Amino acid sequence: MTSGQPLPQDPEPSLTIAQVAERTGLTHDTLRYYEKAGLIERIGRTTGNQRRYQTADLAWLEFLLRLRETGMSIADMQHFARLRSEGDATVADRLAMLREHRAGLADRIRALRRNATALDDKIDHYEQLLDERQQGTDETT
Repeated sequence: MTSGQPLPQDPEPSLTIAQVAERTGLTHDTLRYYEKAGLIERIGRTTGNQRRYQTADLAWLEFLLRLRETGMSIADMQHFARLRSEGDATVADRLAMLREHRAGLADRIRALRRNATALDDKIDHYEQLLDERQQGTDETT
């Protein structure tokens, strides 16, 4: 991540907030919120004070989106981001967090599968009722 200071001449291509918003599906406001909330470190700026995201910033944002999509709370995402910013000394803690989150995700997936099966059974039931009703109508015509 960058330090929030104006970027030196860097050969790595940088992205504007609009480009990052387009690539991630996040709004400009959400990207600013993520920075303010500590989910992402301060983004580098041009001499004109415009944000410039680097490849590493985009990769981190994509991981945050995965955490969000899998149901991790903002507070837990912030905790994970703080641990990440502390470096290698927190690898075990980050691993434990991800394992716990993955276990919870597996539980939710199992519950969703059970719910999908119950819905499928109910759909089958109603389709059967409609078929029986249709067959009764066909026989009387």
